[in-house]
Amino acid sequence: MPTPFDSLSLDAWLSYLEQLHPSAIDMGLTRVASVRDAMGLKPNFPVLLVGGTNGKGSVCTMLSSILHAAGYKVGTYTSPHLLHYHERVAINLQPASDADIVASFQAIEAARGEISLTYFEFGTLAAVQQFMAAGVDVAVLEVGLGGRLDAVNVFEPLASAVVNVGLDHQSYLGDTREAIGFEKAGIYRANKIAICADPEPPLSLMNEARRIGANLQLIGQDFGFEKQAEGQQWTWWNKNGVRRHALPFPALRGQYQLGNAAVVLALLDAVKDVLPIGIGDIKRGLLEVELAARFQVLPGRPAVVLDVGHNPHAAKVLRANLDSMGFYPVTHAVMGMMADKDIAGVVALLADRIDVWHLAAPQLPRAASPEQLAKIVSSLTPRAQINIYENIELAFTAACKLATESDRILAFGSFYTVAEVMATHER
Repeated sequence: MPTPFDSLSLDAWLSYLEQLHPSAIDMGLTRVASVRDAMGLKPNFPVLLVGGTNGKGSVCTMLSSILHAAGYKVGTYTSPHLLHYHERVAINLQPASDADIVASFQAIEAARGEISLTYFEFGTLAAVQQFMAAGVDVAVLEVGLGGRLDAVNVFEPLASAVVNVGLDHQSYLGDTREAIGFEKAGIYRANKIAICADPEPPLSLMNEARRIGANLQLIGQDFGFEKQAEGQQWTWWNKNGVRRHALPFPALRGQYQLGNAAVVLALLDAVKDVLPIGIGDIKRGLLEVELAARFQVLPGRPAVVLDVGHNPHAAKVLRANLDSMGFYPVTHAVMGMMADKDIAGVVALLADRIDVWHLAAPQLPRAASPEQLAKIVSSLTPRAQINIYENIELAFTAACKLATESDRILAFGSFYTVAEVMATHER
């Protein structure tokens, strides 16, 4: 029997999902697990969970690229998206179709009964439903927020990785690295490989991993990486004496990507008995990987740099990457951030690398106003050149007009800011 939902487009579905649950974020697994069980979503393929404050999107993408190069049919679930929702769900590196996503939403709506789900919970169940329908060999799932109570954690992983632990989402996860580390350790499982690539892992994370009996592996101790003398290749190693030499740098920009790639190889080593990978597959996957807006430099002049970094940890990495680009007479920054982020912490790390600030708010209710941003920037850099605009499009357009061919434009502060810059750049 037809229902009112049968004719909804993907955009209409997304609008419906945004209003379905009382709050955008509702930590807990009971509701989503109930719908999972009602739908019979019990994957018969290996699941790899990737969490962390920053870098988890890069790890998921590199992991999927290598698995695909090895001939596996791989499903990848990441968030948020930049321009189109279907970016979140990929099968063999290709975005899912709108029709397939809609079909999954319809199945969830039919199964959930009176259970209310958030936008992200709906999306997580839909992604796994599509992976099962497509018969993937392996699924790579990115943790949305935290880990212990994140929707992806209702699916049992073969192995899990926490890329790093920084201060972000404190209102949900706690305001210390120890509190956040405990939440992120929630994706670990007893007797399963549990990877942590934070160079200074919180004690809470290590204690929780040991309490549940996970096989914790730490970067620098159980595995790691070394740059080779010529600077164009690197080596991955683990404590068992395995060494993978002459690896190419990942196609993703930024020196920090070597650390992310080390996590990827540690995960692949952990599951090698189930998903064997050859050295040629690793090299090809690293060379072919693509991920938008992670220190992405657009072609043309002036140089336009896109970076979704939105917390101090990411800003520190962004600062180092900007320094590696060489000299630019003037750096223009198009910045928009969410009001609940550590705006001052981000600005403090980048202030002396930016000459002209173009401030605006992304089209989102929780975005900080340009006036709020300007107050913070001026308090930290009293002599800064600051311009404010009604929206990101106007800010980016103005930066492009003011910048010379030898200058640099940096767009950063939020996925939403970068998405609006990308949309403006494409027009």
